[in-house]
Amino acid sequence: MKIGFIGIGNMGFPMAANLLKAGHDLVVHDLVVEAVQQLTSRFPEKIKALSSVKAVAKSNVDLIITMLPAAHHVKAVYLGKEGLLAHISPNIALIDSSTIDPQTARDIALAAAKQGNPMLDAPVSGGTAGAEAATLTIMVGGDEREFIRFKEIFSALGKNIVYCGGSGNGQVAKVANNMLLGISMIGTAEAMSLGVSLGMDPKVLAGIINTSSGRCWSSDSYNPFPGVLENVPSARGYSGGFGTDLMLKDLGLAAEAAKLAKQPIPLGGLAQQIYQTFSLQGHGNLDFSAIIKLFQKK
Repeated sequence: MKIGFIGIGNMGFPMAANLLKAGHDLVVHDLVVEAVQQLTSRFPEKIKALSSVKAVAKSNVDLIITMLPAAHHVKAVYLGKEGLLAHISPNIALIDSSTIDPQTARDIALAAAKQGNPMLDAPVSGGTAGAEAATLTIMVGGDEREFIRFKEIFSALGKNIVYCGGSGNGQVAKVANNMLLGISMIGTAEAMSLGVSLGMDPKVLAGIINTSSGRCWSSDSYNPFPGVLENVPSARGYSGGFGTDLMLKDLGLAAEAAKLAKQPIPLGGLAQQIYQTFSLQGHGNLDFSAIIKLFQKK
C-alpha cells in the first residue's frame, strides 16, 4: 500500500520505519527536515520526502497517517487552508494517531466524512520503545468497517489493537488510561519515598509492592526510584521516556473532556496540579517518573 505519513518525530519516526519494513511505500513530511532525511537515508527506495502537507494530500496514496504533538497541530494539518481536507481527493482514508481531546477528533472526522474521506482516530500507548519494537497498544475509534480494513496496517505498528467504538473513542481510551498512569505514578513515588525514608531498602520494598496489593505498572515496570530497575528513565537520570510536559498535556486533555462531560475527576485534577508544579520548577523535559523528586529529601 502507498501511504502518506505526516509527523516524523520521536513516535512517528519508528512507526514510519515499521511500515516501510512491512513492505509499504511512503511519502512523508515533517517540519524537521533532518528527521525526514534520516528516515529517507535508511529506506531510499521505499520513501519519498515531500515539502508540505498539501503535497502529501495531492500525492497518489491510499491512506494518510498523522502523528502530531497536540490538537492545534492536528487542526492546522487537517483543517487549514493548506491542509489535508482542503486538497485531498475523496475516498482517501485518514488515520490520526496523535493524542488529542475526543471532541476535536470527532469534529475533524465529521468534516472528513462530509467530503468522502473515512477517518479513524488511533492514539497509541507504549512509548518510543513500543514504537521501535512495533508492540504498541493502539486504541481505534471510528467506523468498524474501516478498522477492519486497516487492521493489517495497525498490525505493523503494534501488538494490542483494540476497536473502541465510534469516532473519538480511541482518544477517550487514551485520555482515561494516561490520567490513571499519571495518578498511579504519583502514588508509587509517594509510597517508595515513604518506605525508603523509614529505612527500607528500595529494591526490597519494590519487590514487596510488586507481589502485593499495591502492584501497578508504575511500580513493577517503570519504578521511579533510582536503582530499582534497569533500562528505565530512573536508571539514567530521568532522561528519555515520556516527558513531564507530555503527561501534563494529557492530564489537561482529561480535564477538558471531564468538563464537557460534567464528570468529576478529583484525583486527575490534583495530579495535573502536581505535575504543573514540577514543570514550573524547570523539570518539564524530564521523564514523568521524575515526579518522585518532589517527595525526596534533599
